[in-house]
Amino acid sequence: MPKIDNTCIYEVLVNEKQSSAADIHITGAKAASLTGQRKVSNMSEEETTSSNIFYYNLAWRAVITLSAVCLALFLLIVILVLILRWYVRRRTKNVFPHLKSTVGKNTSFKPVVVGFFHPYCNAGGGGERVLWTGIRALQKRYDFVKCVVYTGDSGVMSSDILSRAKERFNISLPQPVEFVFLNNRQWVEASSFPYFTLLGQSLGSLWLGWEALTRYVPDIFLDTMGYAFTLPLFKYIGGCHVGCYVHYPTISTDMLARVGDRTAMYNNAAFISSSRLLSGAKLLYYHLFAMLYGLAGRCSDVIMVNSTWTYGHVVSIWGQKDLTTIVYPPCDTKSFLEIPIKDESSKPDVETIVSVGQFRPEKDHPLQLKSFFEFLSHRPASEKCRFKLILVGSVRNEEDNNRVKSLKQYAAELGIKRHVVFALNVSFSDLKAYLAQATIGLHTMWNEHFGIGVVECQAAGCIALAHDSGGPKMDIVIDWDDKPTGFLADDAKSYARAMETIFSLQPLERRAICENARKNVARFSEAKFESGFLQCTEQLFIKT
Repeated sequence: MPKIDNTCIYEVLVNEKQSSAADIHITGAKAASLTGQRKVSNMSEEETTSSNIFYYNLAWRAVITLSAVCLALFLLIVILVLILRWYVRRRTKNVFPHLKSTVGKNTSFKPVVVGFFHPYCNAGGGGERVLWTGIRALQKRYDFVKCVVYTGDSGVMSSDILSRAKERFNISLPQPVEFVFLNNRQWVEASSFPYFTLLGQSLGSLWLGWEALTRYVPDIFLDTMGYAFTLPLFKYIGGCHVGCYVHYPTISTDMLARVGDRTAMYNNAAFISSSRLLSGAKLLYYHLFAMLYGLAGRCSDVIMVNSTWTYGHVVSIWGQKDLTTIVYPPCDTKSFLEIPIKDESSKPDVETIVSVGQFRPEKDHPLQLKSFFEFLSHRPASEKCRFKLILVGSVRNEEDNNRVKSLKQYAAELGIKRHVVFALNVSFSDLKAYLAQATIGLHTMWNEHFGIGVVECQAAGCIALAHDSGGPKMDIVIDWDDKPTGFLADDAKSYARAMETIFSLQPLERRAICENARKNVARFSEAKFESGFLQCTEQLFIKT
């Protein structure tokens, strides 16, 4: 049997003991490390929780502080509005006392005063026809309604304004109308704001509206000219029920698109459209203005618009679809329909093209002159004397006068001066006479909100040649019974081609277009307008 070495056994036992001690030491170190990690983790969680609580409390305090500031501002605004309302009521309580008088009146209703904000009531354009037709409709329906017109035509007598309405529109009012003559109309003139014109005119309308409000406070306020920023003024400070008739939105999505595309035109100067930086800045300005314009428009209790095109833009910016109604403007189709359609059995000595519209930049009269020049340039020299362009329109101020002078000069530069006639501020009878002799009714405004002049031309038996956009495209020069009612164009060459086509039509072809157009314009009669206008404004009387 082999002999066991005790020394080896002793070394093995010693090594095992040291190994166990090392294992115990490592295990203890791991445990200590884990314990330390837990302590650090716990401390980190506590610090995170403490930090979260701190920021939560800070945010909560900020919310409470901000809410308190907003509440304080709101209360301050409410108090200010109430003070201003008391001020204007006190200031105007003795103005036109007879309007509220019930002495000797055989009516069970108290008088209701309707104020029409129309700073250019004597201008003689389509907007003024809306004004006077609307007033006449209210006076005919309600015997307790009294009407007040806020106007900037301070240099004109009241009787002269009414006489012009009779002369220009063949409108006589059954009841008297009071006028409040305003002295600050220059603040809504485009010439007062060479830059930031939209904002300047809108702020100017606030100032003009404040003058109107401090001169007389009506029960119902109607803006019939497109100054939307007067709506919150009369609603909240005046305490009125407010409505509006929108002829043309102050800003539209089309205008935003034009600036975004950097297209130069009368309201987008070339030096801006040629610069990416300036175009971007103007686009931002337009978007901010559109937001303010929308806020002002939402104050209206009733919104009437004059066309499908205007409806789309107003609903898009104001966001009041349920309150917005299309009420086509009144066109005196009855008077113009009395004009017999021209007998085409023999060619007249002179073929005339008539344009009807105010001399404003957006009407684009230069395009009319250029188109007519383009048309004449393709005619033999012996035939040019057979054609004449007549520009019929009202001139409101010195700015319009200067514009007419510029157009005359442009006609001379084109060499067509002797073929062009400017008929300014004509009477209604003269207008009918011009249209009775015309073959073509010309219109060139891009995105015209409606186009009363186009309707008048069609009713008078002219063939309409209008811009391929806006109201004329969407509402007026459309097929009726699947047959054409006129022609559309969008530049000088297309207008010239359309003129050539119209003048080359056979007599029976011309007559067919004119007769079909007359059937179409029945939708735009004064009777249709009065019905729609009364239906919309009835809601304002119910609230009063």
